[in-house]
Amino acid sequence: LAEDAGLTPAQLSARRARLVSEDGRQHFRFERASGRLVVAGRLDREELCAQSDTCMLPLELLLSNPLQFFRVEVSLEDINDHSPVFREERVTFDIPETSEPGSRFPLEGARDLDIGSNTVQEYNISPENEYFSIYYGSRNEDDKYLELVLEKPLDREEQAEMGFSVIAVDGGSPPRSGTIEISIIILDVNDNAPKFTQERYDGKVQENLPEGSVVLTVLATDPDAGVNGDISYQLIQAVGESESAFVIDPMTGEIKLTKPLDFEAAEHHDLRVRARDGGGLSAICKVLVEVVDVNDNAPELVVSSFSSPLPENTVPGTVVALFTVRDRDSGANGKISCALQDQLFFSLRPAYKNYYELVTVSALDREETPQYVLRVTAADAGSPPLSTTQTFTVDISDVNDNAPVFNQTSYTMYVRENNVPTVFVGAVSAADADVGLNAKVTYSLAAEQGPERPWCSCISVNSETGHVFVLRPLDYEHLRQTEVTVSASDAGSPPLRANVTVRLVVLDENDNAPLVLYPAPESSPASSELVPVSAEAGYLISKVVAVDADSGQNSWLSYHLLRATDPGLFSVGLQSGEVRLRRPVTERDSVKQKLLVLVRDNGKPPLSATAALSALLLKDFSDVRLPHSGPATEDQAASLTTYLIIALVFVSLLFLISTAALVARRLCRRKELKAGQVLYAADTLQSGLAHAAAAAGTLPRPYCYEISLTTGSGNSEFRFLKPILPSLPPQHCAVGQGPHEEQDFPAGPVSSEDTAPDSAGTLSAAQFNAL
Repeated sequence: LAEDAGLTPAQLSARRARLVSEDGRQHFRFERASGRLVVAGRLDREELCAQSDTCMLPLELLLSNPLQFFRVEVSLEDINDHSPVFREERVTFDIPETSEPGSRFPLEGARDLDIGSNTVQEYNISPENEYFSIYYGSRNEDDKYLELVLEKPLDREEQAEMGFSVIAVDGGSPPRSGTIEISIIILDVNDNAPKFTQERYDGKVQENLPEGSVVLTVLATDPDAGVNGDISYQLIQAVGESESAFVIDPMTGEIKLTKPLDFEAAEHHDLRVRARDGGGLSAICKVLVEVVDVNDNAPELVVSSFSSPLPENTVPGTVVALFTVRDRDSGANGKISCALQDQLFFSLRPAYKNYYELVTVSALDREETPQYVLRVTAADAGSPPLSTTQTFTVDISDVNDNAPVFNQTSYTMYVRENNVPTVFVGAVSAADADVGLNAKVTYSLAAEQGPERPWCSCISVNSETGHVFVLRPLDYEHLRQTEVTVSASDAGSPPLRANVTVRLVVLDENDNAPLVLYPAPESSPASSELVPVSAEAGYLISKVVAVDADSGQNSWLSYHLLRATDPGLFSVGLQSGEVRLRRPVTERDSVKQKLLVLVRDNGKPPLSATAALSALLLKDFSDVRLPHSGPATEDQAASLTTYLIIALVFVSLLFLISTAALVARRLCRRKELKAGQVLYAADTLQSGLAHAAAAAGTLPRPYCYEISLTTGSGNSEFRFLKPILPSLPPQHCAVGQGPHEEQDFPAGPVSSEDTAPDSAGTLSAAQFNAL
């Protein structure tokens, strides 16, 4: 077979070659190593094919990977392994002596199960005698008969009985033979044998007729009278037939069924009926019973190969199963059609004769349908039709074709600052539609975050559960939020992954107290604000400026007057921090006032800071004096006026040309240093400050007080006081101007004599110096 199929023994072994027979019996064995087909056991042609002229044993050679099959037909040749056999070992003939030469006496022939030349070819009488000869002839091709021929008249008085043997010889090599003993009893009277009305009787019977049904009736007549004319019938049973399906009534000749017939077992039955009269004479007729097929057999579906489970990436056109259908009925009752109920993903494809292939027609998806239950129905064309359904359960195995999917497109998690290490802040979750290892999801932080999203080492994710932890305490003021990319990867090969962005938002805690920017908390000596005694209620003395590093309501600041020398004299803006006069200054008020302002945020619990302020109540700023080296002359006053005009010109130029502000400021200072003693009028300073405060409603940003007074010594030295606000530059004093505007106070000569204070609210120079 290997040579006929064009395959090598190695290919046969690799493709698991095997034989499949239609009747399920293994008469042959296939040797994969040699590729030969050998007989598995003794074959009996007569058992397998009965009397058929040809005996073909069909079988299929099936190969796997890929699926392939070859049709094999083995012709079984007959050998002469059966001898002719007579049904009876001895037959007795009662022959009347009046029989004339040439009389014929029918004899049942021998049965030889072989066919062709190996069947019975001739008959001989042994020992030969002068009274009888044997005649073997045929009426037609299938109707052969055997007769004893009387060659010489009998004489009962000479010989009442005689015996001999009839030998049947077949045509085999060597020939086989069978023998029957013939006993001749010579009668004195009956000289007429029964005679059938027909030499052959034909009948048709449906295979579903019940037991006891009459098939047909045979009839024979005998002209003799009396006992010699009484006829009885009997069926001649064929050799090797153990139980007949027919029985005949010995008196009436009715042939009846002893059991239902099966068309599939035998389509027709050949019977022999003997009619014997009372004198011993007999006649034989042939009865042919044709069985009419009835649709009593459902189609049979035999599976030769079936593959399950199938990978979900199986390509369309893959053969899933190979099967054959057959029906033991004939005609329309044996015509079979196959149908598949669900043809969306699978279909039937005819392969060879009555073979069909179950193939895939479209792509499979295990996540959509993990199992297909396919029902193949084979139905015949009978009336009513019979059908058989075969169920194929096809399991779909998983392939890693689905990446994990997060249940959210992005995650936002919150943590309060100053958290404990390794605090749990949330979890990410991803699901994979696959199964097994292909659906096992592990989580990790993506290694590459990109330049716009730096790597954050403070976040960790549990690889099994997806829980997100913050590893170290966070500070809202340094890190308000960060983003990381979490990757979910399955365990397939190759693994598939998905990424999601996790945004961690740090929630603010009230962990920063307010920071006072002005007045500077560490300034030494403490700053003092000058307040004219003529100031009205609402006069802006100063403004406390503070900030809070927290956010939200934790950074909302409120200002409260904590302590003051005279609490009723001052008020502090709750939201603005502006320190104003609550009422006008009176003579009873102390010249030096000290205030302590509390700055508190809105956190829970609230945090606070304090700012210390000092205020001097002055009637006239000219009272603020220093010892002078000498009185100023009229020439010095004129020179001072000239330089003041020059200074104003430079200030105007600085306002117009902002880019030369620093250069103009330095030139102005040099000219002032060359001019000699410069006096600033106290009354002009007081009015300018009052005017600026009234116009702006608040103190300017950086400002200072620079006072230069002459002494009575008569020298021309300048004496400059230290600025009241040491943190500000002493060159120029800006009052009520914008950030780029400066104003020089006008200069004027003052008296060399100290002016005494007019009231308790006025501060003298000596008192000022004592402060």
